[in-house]
Amino acid sequence: MNCKKDEIILAIETSCDETAAAVIKNGREILANVVASQIESHKRFGGVVPEIASRHHVEQITIVLEEALAQAGITMKVIDAIAVTEGPGLVGALLVGVNAAKALAFAHNIPLVSVHHIAGHIYANRFVKEMEFPLLALVVSGGHTELVLMKEHGSYEVIGETRDDAVGEAYDKVARQLNLPYPGGPHIDKLAQEGQASIELPRAWLEKDSYDFSFSGLKSAVINTLHNAKQRGEEIKPEDLAASFQESVIDVLVTKTKQAAKENRVKQVLLAGGVAANKGLRTGLEKAFNNTGIDLVIPPLYLCTDNAAMIGAAASIELAKGKRAGLDLNGTPGLNL
Repeated sequence: MNCKKDEIILAIETSCDETAAAVIKNGREILANVVASQIESHKRFGGVVPEIASRHHVEQITIVLEEALAQAGITMKVIDAIAVTEGPGLVGALLVGVNAAKALAFAHNIPLVSVHHIAGHIYANRFVKEMEFPLLALVVSGGHTELVLMKEHGSYEVIGETRDDAVGEAYDKVARQLNLPYPGGPHIDKLAQEGQASIELPRAWLEKDSYDFSFSGLKSAVINTLHNAKQRGEEIKPEDLAASFQESVIDVLVTKTKQAAKENRVKQVLLAGGVAANKGLRTGLEKAFNNTGIDLVIPPLYLCTDNAAMIGAAASIELAKGKRAGLDLNGTPGLNL
């Protein structure tokens, strides 16, 4: 009897300010998922400082890799491939992960697979449910807001993207105006639950039939609302402003996603990226796709933020397609999907 051997991938993710390693079995089962966060180190600067991020990755990479193998209860002898984020991201941060992955692949003579960071976020959903094509992924994070149409595994067509600020950036900038800590997203989301969306703020729909996004004008409108109120000596409730801002963001994201899903006749809609943890957005999408016949898949909170499990899931598809990276692999900060 011929029993197929399980595929075991050791994955590494260091694109921004999380040093992460994971062990993934057959592309869909997490044996270990270790994440060392740097939020406390960057909080006082109000954002990620690339040089500090890179130094932290150098300090943490060996520790998280050893911890991942220990959690999975395995040694390097059973690893079939090393997966790593090639980009996009901060170049110094990416290089730490890429060089660690190359060293392991070379030392143990096993395949090296490079993964696009956004592909990883999309494939985090595979731990929840198997993908059905065609599907649409709404990717929302600190640096990305995109609608990605997929007709098969490993095939990505960006049909809508942000023309200025990504959703996460807009949240961080508005949070700063409201004197909320970094990262701003979770704090605004929490504050919004306590307020009323009573302040009129714009929605950027752009051209008819466009799936693109723009949040720069909304961010400016929030700043102007605060400044004008201050000049008039009026007080604006922070929770109401947070609720109004969040309602505007979610309205545009949900409406455009639903429109794109219907027009492209997709079977599934996947939510992906750090902002996928936003309670308001999750609720908005659930309401919009209820009774539509389109399957909505939302990853658990621990798979929304950067992690290596998602990189291992995406790498399993690349590995099956026969794609391998060479030992000349480099970090690519502006890598296209």
